[in-house]
Amino acid sequence: MERKYNLEERLIEFAVQIIRITESLYNTRAGNHLAGQLVRSGTSPALHYGEAQSAESRDDFIHKLKILLKELRESKNAMQIIKLAPLTDRMDLIDKSLPECNELISIFVKSVETAKKNNEIEKRNKRQKKDKLE
Repeated sequence: MERKYNLEERLIEFAVQIIRITESLYNTRAGNHLAGQLVRSGTSPALHYGEAQSAESRDDFIHKLKILLKELRESKNAMQIIKLAPLTDRMDLIDKSLPECNELISIFVKSVETAKKNNEIEKRNKRQKKDKLE
């Protein structure tokens, strides 16, 4: 299997997997509740990534990535609850999506760290430049 490195593509595929999971959940109070939570948190990272790509500043970019990360973590927790409860007979979908969710979390944790570091460097350089001009 060819490994995809296009994050937007991966997030969209993850969202599609989440939709498949939510559609497979049992029609119970718990199943319906978690389906609603998971479909929101699991599809929003792809949408937030698009927003991050057109961020107005590096601070805005970091903020949007942090929201994306929060949604991925929420999705991970929801899938773990679904698996432990169990609320679907399609555990294969959960077993496929949990590792991808973990990988995406790792990628975006690093992205936030890198963006924060670059942001600090940029701010420091601007201060130094301003100090030299004064």
